[in-house]
Amino acid sequence: MRLQLDNTDRRLLTVLQKQGRISNAELSERVNLSPSACHRRVQRLEASGLIRDYVALLDARKLGRPTTVFVEITLSGQSDDILEAFEKAVARVPDVLECHLMAGSADYILKVVAEDSEDFARIHRQHLTRLPGVARMQSSFALRTVFKTTALPL
Repeated sequence: MRLQLDNTDRRLLTVLQKQGRISNAELSERVNLSPSACHRRVQRLEASGLIRDYVALLDARKLGRPTTVFVEITLSGQSDDILEAFEKAVARVPDVLECHLMAGSADYILKVVAEDSEDFARIHRQHLTRLPGVARMQSSFALRTVFKTTALPL
């Protein structure tokens, strides 16, 4: 079920996507709403599940994980058992940030972070090659991140 959003909800969400730690007083000022009305709206958006969580976005470079690798995975079959086994196993690999079931030539695309190519070789050897049902893997190293956001368009 899709939640109906008015312009005020959109303004609230736009600010919160970029500044999740903003105080209610500052948020209400930014969207031109009283603090109590602002608080009620944010609570409603949280209760509806539209706002899932608040997180800290970490700098991968400063944590020594500057290398991003996109891994295309083709499975040996498409049965529910094969898909389910793969999805459960890949969710346990700590270096995988994202896993997407795809339409097209690959069944899945993974976003993996690593220290460097040597560290990715370790991740590949210790984790990726052991994933169940994998028939083929192709890895592409990102040379540079041109654009990245977590903010959804409103």
